[in-house]
Amino acid sequence: MTTRYRVEYALKSHRRDAFIEWIKGLMAVPFVLHSEPAAYIKGVETWENVTEITRNQYAAIMADVEMLIRDQLDNEEAGTPELAKIRHLVPTVGRFFTFLPLVRAFYHQDAKRAISCRRLVSPSFNDVRLILNTAQIISLAEGEHQVRLVTLDGDVTLYEDGRSLTRDSPVVPLLIELLHRDIAVGIVTAAGYPEKSGVKYAERLEGLIYALRTSNADALTDKQKENLLIMGGEANFLFRYSAAHGGLTWIDPEKWLLDEMKAYDPKDVTKLLDIAEEVLKSCQHVMNLNGMIIRKEKAVGIIPKPGKKMIREDLEEVVLGVQRRLEFSSVGNRIQFCAFNGGSDVWVDIGDKRLGVMTVQSYIGDISGSQTLHIGDQFASIGANDFKARLAACTAWVSDPSETVETIQELCHFLDMSRARE
Repeated sequence: MTTRYRVEYALKSHRRDAFIEWIKGLMAVPFVLHSEPAAYIKGVETWENVTEITRNQYAAIMADVEMLIRDQLDNEEAGTPELAKIRHLVPTVGRFFTFLPLVRAFYHQDAKRAISCRRLVSPSFNDVRLILNTAQIISLAEGEHQVRLVTLDGDVTLYEDGRSLTRDSPVVPLLIELLHRDIAVGIVTAAGYPEKSGVKYAERLEGLIYALRTSNADALTDKQKENLLIMGGEANFLFRYSAAHGGLTWIDPEKWLLDEMKAYDPKDVTKLLDIAEEVLKSCQHVMNLNGMIIRKEKAVGIIPKPGKKMIREDLEEVVLGVQRRLEFSSVGNRIQFCAFNGGSDVWVDIGDKRLGVMTVQSYIGDISGSQTLHIGDQFASIGANDFKARLAACTAWVSDPSETVETIQELCHFLDMSRARE
């Protein structure tokens, strides 16, 4: 019952990714043609020939999708993105910042996940998601413009929901490794703490701050340490690690605000949050939610009462409702905002991950989307705050902190392979 419940919930339209679902549908054809209901009766030794045939057909599909992506990149360069064939096949597909070597990525993931060997379980959403992740990583590691910036979400990406980055976290040495390779690290999180001391961000990232503070000159130079930036509240509070102070330093917004953010009218910001708060209060009353409203300087949300929780369907109803209300408001067309389900709460922030990632790119030094990898866990079309990052950078979709570790390890692996061939 639990498995069926989760599957049915995952199939809701706002929880699906059209491009991944489309590729999964293509891969379903060779799976069905070469499925073997009696495989375990006949014996696994009969699978080898069928497995090889299926693998070749999966790879052929990936090669065809590669060509479609190349066609889109060529059309975008020519200024005719509307002529790209893939946009007609998958109208909601986003922008590709780089070419994706999907055939290589498929073989890499097939060796790990035995996709071609399976006779009873078809290629899954997660199979395709990880193939796309690997393809993007290979492109960033071996492409014309190698990765210069890795940005990451906080909750469920760096650490478990509501937790902190501890000293023994396996992701900490990997973030240090990225800095050592002169790859800047930006943590772009929805958590909004306006205090200029940065103490709350330092607490949430204590393991990483401690590692930077105690690392010697042989491990990291001061310049490399200061390539760590924290963007909080989606795109509202910027901090940078200071080697001199051994902690986070607040950056004046005048030094990093993008032009479109500078144009925001403070009255519009207040109005948008007022509308969002009104919707949250209505949902709280009508749905009898075990939550309480929290209003901040640049955000408003509903969090569970102490000892209580709100079920996920109710959270989805709230986030979809507030999203729709704001989209149909005039102020929602003037101010960029992000309404998202945090897993146990719902928040509406001024700004979004697109602005957050673009701000870090600009502040560090004119880094492009094709040189940036954003790692996050929320890329569903609505109610997920990493979704907008796809407009600013290449992305890798992870499901938990352990996959973040694997993603960074994979990036370092392909970077090493690329340099070994030089």
